[in-house]
Amino acid sequence: MATLIDNRKPAHRHPEKRNNPDSPVQRKPAWIRVKAPMGEGYRQTLKIVHEKGLFTVCEEAACPNMGECWDKKHATLMIMGDTCTRACAFCNVRTGKPAPLDPDEPQKVARAVVEMGLRHVVITSVDRDDLADGGAAHFAATVRAIRAAAPGTTIEILTPDFLRKGDAANIVIDARPDVFNHNLETVPRLYLSIRPGARYFHSLRLLQSVKERDPAQFTKSGLMVGLGESREEVMQVMDDMRSAGVDFLTIGQYLQPTRKHAPVQRFVPPEEFKSYETLARAKGFLMVSASPLTRSSHHAGEDFARLQQERARRESRSTRKA
Repeated sequence: MATLIDNRKPAHRHPEKRNNPDSPVQRKPAWIRVKAPMGEGYRQTLKIVHEKGLFTVCEEAACPNMGECWDKKHATLMIMGDTCTRACAFCNVRTGKPAPLDPDEPQKVARAVVEMGLRHVVITSVDRDDLADGGAAHFAATVRAIRAAAPGTTIEILTPDFLRKGDAANIVIDARPDVFNHNLETVPRLYLSIRPGARYFHSLRLLQSVKERDPAQFTKSGLMVGLGESREEVMQVMDDMRSAGVDFLTIGQYLQPTRKHAPVQRFVPPEEFKSYETLARAKGFLMVSASPLTRSSHHAGEDFARLQQERARRESRSTRKA
């Protein structure tokens, strides 16, 4: 794989998340609307998460799929607190000075995984630029705790970028999660306004480094559309991801959490998502999930099983050709 280098000057000023609070929030089309949370599974998941004092990205980011996932006892657990050190224009997680890490959190998460009976778990976090390693050791400790408590559970992580943290990401890679996910979120042109604290080529390089260090790990990344990107820009990001060895691509519709966040420029119709999926499969991704309600963790367990099957199928086909 070619080395990915960013030759552009970084943006040092961190613009506010705030947009025009008086601008109207666009009415969602029919294909975006979801049912309100309900059901016994939802209530049980809510009870376990709150009793264990855990955070979930489902709640913090106001995910539209929370009712469906929680009813199936699927939840994306968010470690290292509920306060992020960055202020991305698309994200509903609070920004500020985070509290110190809870040293018991890895064990709490592991116990919750056992109690919920999860066969596949997704662990994510806020950005912790205040920590010397960006929280890498805490991520690794959580993976190890889950492995010890629930050896049959597969683990997917959705990590920050560990920007300016040296080789800290290697600590997480070496914990050997089954899936290493890091979202690029949007096209490079929109980084300054949408993801100002991050660097596009650094994120690509992080994903590439996972494959270089542990080729057996699946890598995954996601994009939001509807922020003003062009079709050509989305296709270029797909090519960049494939150059970095990304296995699994997710593409979903951006939804404005509040009027203070970046506005939706366009609601992308379902047929356009289908076109993106077709293009991405042709470019060689093992798995593609593209729909208005696609999110990084949505159907993660089922998708992981399909990811394994597709890799095995391609390896078998390659062996027969040889």
